[in-house]
Amino acid sequence: MKNRLAIFFLFSVTLLLSACTLWREHPASSKWTDATGGEGLERSFWKEVKDKKWSELEHHIASNYVAVSAQGGRLDKAAAVAQIQQLQLDDYTLGDVQAEMNSDTFVVTYTIAMRGTFAGQPLVTESLRMMTVWQKQNAGWMAIAHSVLGPESK
Repeated sequence: MKNRLAIFFLFSVTLLLSACTLWREHPASSKWTDATGGEGLERSFWKEVKDKKWSELEHHIASNYVAVSAQGGRLDKAAAVAQIQQLQLDDYTLGDVQAEMNSDTFVVTYTIAMRGTFAGQPLVTESLRMMTVWQKQNAGWMAIAHSVLGPESK
């Protein structure tokens, strides 16, 4: 009886855990105008990075953009774009996305798991915490600040 109960329990747990990957992530729209809310802006941003659409991506990064990370320190727009262009994304997944709107600004925090290379070196396998600040301007939604907060705490 205990064996049957244990097998049932293991089967149930396995079934539940596999359900987490049963449904594929919705593809991000490549049209920035279709992005609704902070999560949509982030998904559009990362889709452009994966597709290497650099000029389109730069249209959505403000001229006074600031990025901060533990490895790269403080980067302006030109340095940040140059760094992003070294990224070869094979796949990525956004998770735990939270967006707070304040007037014409979104603050978006999320985790990202990436597969690919950076400057020819394999990317870390653990998810990273990130934060982006988006602001509505005459030209549309613009990223004005971004921070890589480090590995996701378990």
